[in-house]
Amino acid sequence: MNKLYETKISDARWIAYDIPGNIGWIVWFVCLFRCLTEGWMAYAILSVIPALFMLVGIAELISERIKRLDRVLPKSRLLRGFGALTLGGVSGIPISLVGLWRGRNGSLPLWMLLGAVLCGLFAGLCFIGYKRKTA
Repeated sequence: MNKLYETKISDARWIAYDIPGNIGWIVWFVCLFRCLTEGWMAYAILSVIPALFMLVGIAELISERIKRLDRVLPKSRLLRGFGALTLGGVSGIPISLVGLWRGRNGSLPLWMLLGAVLCGLFAGLCFIGYKRKTA
């Protein structure tokens, strides 16, 4: 049986985590698109890795929202949703730092770092807010 996880965070806190987290992955995807259109292919290819994790998380969270599973989730859905989104943000941080270290892409890696931190931090706060549901 798939164990259930539940969050008791308030609606206000949920919104406070949701908005910056969403801004984070949106910033990441906008910057990734700019990397592709401006010809920074090596950096763009590297930046696709966190984007894939984020995409899995976004798709799962949309699916959960459609099925009205916002506050009580099976472990597999929790990991695919908030877990993947958190992993995407966290894995984007070193990639952004590589871009800053290389210094050839202007301020783009700095924006990507901001997006990765927002996504990883706020999705992570939602993620750790889920606790195993007791009967």
